Amino acid sequence: MATPPSLCIEKLKKALDSAEIGQHPVEVHGALVGLICGGVEQANTAWLSPLLELMNDGQPLTTELQQLIGELFKDTATRLSDAEFGFSPLLPEEEEPLSQRLECLALWVQSYLTAIALIQPKLNGASSDVREIIQDLGAIAQVEFDVSDDDESEAAFIELHEFVRMAAVLCYSEFGPEIPLDETDATSPLH
Repeated sequence: MATPPSLCIEKLKKALDSAEIGQHPVEVHGALVGLICGGVEQANTAWLSPLLELMNDGQPLTTELQQLIGELFKDTATRLSDAEFGFSPLLPEEEEPLSQRLECLALWVQSYLTAIALIQPKLNGASSDVREIIQDLGAIAQVEFDVSDDDESEAAFIELHEFVRMAAVLCYSEFGPEIPLDETDATSPLH
């Protein structure tokens, strides 16, 4: 069974605080997803250097924090590459106040945009759909946090969350690693 987001956020927050890194866990996840969706090299720990630039001025992480982020990276890359695993931005659960979840969504999007811009130099040459999505994400990153906890606001948040999720999946499909063809497909004779 997957770890609930609240436990993952709590564990990562504790490790970030222990390492004296002033980032919220959702910012770290947003940056990881931005790097992955931007096409960062995933072999070994090649992805770690750009992440360190974003979150710790290039300085190394504690062993515990690096291991935790490494696990989060692997899980996130797997979820993005396989639709059955169900990728979703790491955000507080719905029990948290809507204003807090909205603030975390904006932080996640800001980190995502920074990371994808860092790793993907051809962002301006992306498809028109991706360029439009990046602009829309920029607007989401500027969203106001003063919202009421009513059904209408909750529904609007759910739509924003789903848009952000699908935006990441679309960027991954455009910039992420190419998925190799199944070898049996390539060698099977045509009849």
